[in-house]
Amino acid sequence: MYLWPEIANGAVRLGYVKAGSVNTRYIEAGNAQSEEAVLFIPGTGGHLEAFTRNLLPHAEHYRTIALDMIGHGFTDKPDHDYEIKHYVQHLLDFCDAMGLKRIHVHGESLGGWIAAQFAIDHPDRTASLTLNTAGGLNTDPKVMQRVYDVTMKAVAEASYETVRARLEWLMNDPSRVTEDLIELRLKIYTQPGFLKAMEHILCLQNMDIRMRNVLSEEGLSQITAPTLVIWTDHDPTAPTATGERFVSAIPNAEPLVVMSDCAHWPQWEKADAFNALHLKFLAKHAHSAVPA
Repeated sequence: MYLWPEIANGAVRLGYVKAGSVNTRYIEAGNAQSEEAVLFIPGTGGHLEAFTRNLLPHAEHYRTIALDMIGHGFTDKPDHDYEIKHYVQHLLDFCDAMGLKRIHVHGESLGGWIAAQFAIDHPDRTASLTLNTAGGLNTDPKVMQRVYDVTMKAVAEASYETVRARLEWLMNDPSRVTEDLIELRLKIYTQPGFLKAMEHILCLQNMDIRMRNVLSEEGLSQITAPTLVIWTDHDPTAPTATGERFVSAIPNAEPLVVMSDCAHWPQWEKADAFNALHLKFLAKHAHSAVPA
């Protein structure tokens, strides 16, 4: 489950593009000429490497992209709080910069929150939606405080141990946290100015800010895209009942899928099962981006 071997035997493109004014890091595989793509968005404090185990299996069939959202990873970090409207605008600008007319958008955690709001705001650009242990619908002060504490500690006191603790929180089995994943995130978290960026990222853990950004059943009912909701049996952020709320609110949602022996990164923890599940969903709603 190391990062590089997962993509070493394929043709990938790692680079930057200006999404509006934001220099944005992304990784891509598959047919770069396709105007439709599968696009993976990571969670709070995350980065595109969360999807290295998913990139090539999807790229066998579709143009496939993962990116560092505004303020995250090695993408630009403008000096303001990042609310959902900022992420949605960044995603729209990224799609425009990459020549994407429609996306099959997959969001994990915060990425799911962003993806859901994107689907609400831009139905014409959303071919399908996958919500993976998505945030935005659950408001639990204890979880919010836990996310804030473990994340800020990993940045303010950045070390092998604090970063490992942050990554272990994502996994049902701590052994799934690899050495290179720790080293990569440590490098991200020790960038100059990253502490301020993380404060901007974590603004959504502030109740007042969160409440003006939260998703609602009414808003979710406006989503027209076919939707897959994935939850896990050990998610640390919300119970499976939250996944059921998403399914009940979204008109074209499939029945909830609960992946076993996973916490908050099922696409990493059980990559083969996740890839099979997600590709089966996409096969019903996506045009192959592989040239005939």
